[in-house]
Amino acid sequence: MEPCSVTSKGQVTIPKSVRQRLGIRQGSKIEFALVGDHIEMRVKNTPQDAPTGGFGMLKSQRPAIPADFDPADLLKP
Repeated sequence: MEPCSVTSKGQVTIPKSVRQRLGIRQGSKIEFALVGDHIEMRVKNTPQDAPTGGFGMLKSQRPAIPADFDPADLLKP
């Protein structure tokens, strides 16, 4: 075990080897339990992997444009 310091806000840094082994990353939910004279930490849940692209992230309130729509038709008089 490697020692960790506690900040003035009560925060500690979980060692990288522990984070990797337990799959802890930004957004993970952790719960603590006081057991006798020590604390047990459990990973409650881990967020899904971040998407590699942005496709499908934005939703529109407008109806979809028909597949056979031709923007050139808008320029015809």
